Amino acid sequence: MEMLVFLMAFPLVAAALLLVVRQNTARNVIVIASGAVIAVASVALVVPNIGTDGVFFEATSPIIDYICTAVSLVCVVVVISFAIKHKNWIAGLLAVVQAAVVLVVEFGFAHEMEVELGLYFDSLSLLMALVIGIIGSGICVYAIGYMEDFQAHEPDGARDRRPTFFALMFVFLSAMFVIVFANNMSWMFTGWEVTTLCSFLLIGYTKTDEAVRNAFRQIVMNLAGGIGFILALLLSIVNLHTLSFVEFIEVATNSPYLAVVPVVLLAFAGITKAAQMPFQTWLLGAMVAPTPTSALLHSSTMVKAGVFLLVKLAPCFLVSAVPSVMVMLVGAITFLLCSFMAISQTNAKRVLAYSTIANLGLITACAGVGTPEAVWAACFLILFHAIAKSLLFLCVGTAEHHIGSRDIEDMDLLFERMPRLARFMMLGIMCMFIAPFGMLVAKWATLVSFISMDQVVLILILAFGSAATFMFWAKWLGKLSGIAGEPENVELTVHKSEWFSIVLMAALLVVSCALIPVISAALVEPYLIDAFGFAVQDIGTDNLWIASICVIVVVIALFGGLGRSKKRKASVYLSGVSADNDSRTFSNSLSGQTVATARNWYMDDWFGEARVAPVGVVCCSLVIAASVIVALVGLPIL
Repeated sequence: MEMLVFLMAFPLVAAALLLVVRQNTARNVIVIASGAVIAVASVALVVPNIGTDGVFFEATSPIIDYICTAVSLVCVVVVISFAIKHKNWIAGLLAVVQAAVVLVVEFGFAHEMEVELGLYFDSLSLLMALVIGIIGSGICVYAIGYMEDFQAHEPDGARDRRPTFFALMFVFLSAMFVIVFANNMSWMFTGWEVTTLCSFLLIGYTKTDEAVRNAFRQIVMNLAGGIGFILALLLSIVNLHTLSFVEFIEVATNSPYLAVVPVVLLAFAGITKAAQMPFQTWLLGAMVAPTPTSALLHSSTMVKAGVFLLVKLAPCFLVSAVPSVMVMLVGAITFLLCSFMAISQTNAKRVLAYSTIANLGLITACAGVGTPEAVWAACFLILFHAIAKSLLFLCVGTAEHHIGSRDIEDMDLLFERMPRLARFMMLGIMCMFIAPFGMLVAKWATLVSFISMDQVVLILILAFGSAATFMFWAKWLGKLSGIAGEPENVELTVHKSEWFSIVLMAALLVVSCALIPVISAALVEPYLIDAFGFAVQDIGTDNLWIASICVIVVVIALFGGLGRSKKRKASVYLSGVSADNDSRTFSNSLSGQTVATARNWYMDDWFGEARVAPVGVVCCSLVIAASVIVALVGLPIL
């Protein structure tokens, strides 16, 4: 229990220090030391508890309950103050509604509902603790060098707000630990709302009109999800007589009729937090924030809280048709359409954003299926997506600062201009869609789970969505791997903190892919036994080990010759007459000169946002509305 409390409390101490420390060197030391402590503590928690069943700790206190209520209300007050300042009345109204419901629940019902075992962890919580503790801390360390460059590009005399930035990053980590370790659903809700507020403040960090507008889009959508969450707590108290999350899942599994409405409401909260359609725009808008924010929101925290909740609810979905259909359809539609829209994007961060939403959709669909096989796939999708996307976001952020663009079409010759960074970026991309890396193994498991449940529609959606995934990743990979000419190497000025975090993410990616069988046996299968009473049969461990060996071979091939290659000059256009190889020009058939270029096809007329997004928004909105109505029609009399 002491380690759980430490992981939840220590980031807050670090945040408090970072908020008051203004000196660069001291701040860097605090960030590095705090990140290392959190990462080591996460590993120290996980290693001794590998393979254990759910472990509960007696933790109940009216004082903590009142503190959590106060924190939830403070979050709402902060939102209301910003809403008044910027005259965003929708955000203000939703915040007021949420505050009213919180007061009713906490002081009208929850004070009589004691949860003796307030904290717990199971194998899924431990897996999430590693993601939060190691990846989240690595992103914080990366932010040291990135934010130094970011501040250097600010106008002269601009206020240095990095203390606030780093403090919010560590508060984020604390809130995520609360979400994954809290068995008391009131405490979980507090962590849920703190992540919402932190993301709101981080997205609006630059205070530009675009940043403020996107920050309010995020807060409006997530406040709606927060209202769904707190209403689920109210119904859980009234109908199920519990605020214990584990007890809630047990009752919802054994008596699905009683719990269908709160399960639908919690699923709705998870869908909004995971940026599923029709709520995908808040995560796309988060791209205006500094890259460490994007990496934190898209990989180890914010959106992972949403899918974590959905995966925890998977046993409920398995026995309850209404929330199951809602979650499956919303996830599947989001995966398919966001994969299509990613094809039309040239902005690298926007491609990553759509890819993130699509992969979260696949995790959501797996949770909706609810079988042990689907949950096995969802766990590995969470793990590999978190690591690979962190690596890619950090690489794109560093590339943008050194080539002056985040556009994929401006990444010509990146293999020569930033040879190490390009290889790390290629490693992240390959992990997302190429065998034998982890994401493809997880998608294979997803396919098996869909087949076992005879989900023909989901199988077709997975096939077409994966084809779209192959297309947009292959375009980017081809752009990176092209070699022509000898441009200047511009990666010599990359900060050490950035290299450290990028190398850390790459190492985690390789180790995780190489140890899939170990992770499965140590963390994922014990969780399945704990949640369902049995694990997945016939996983095919031998094949997983073969894939692991192949990963190592691919990595050696990618990085083995770094710095030792012998370049051989060749004409830029062998079928004609080269005019100037250095500038990549050749004489064309009309005796003029043409610059050799390579440009991808983005098919905007087919897969552009304006054409595809409305379809997904309408379909998913109808699915959610219909599910809520059907659930309410069968609502038991209170």
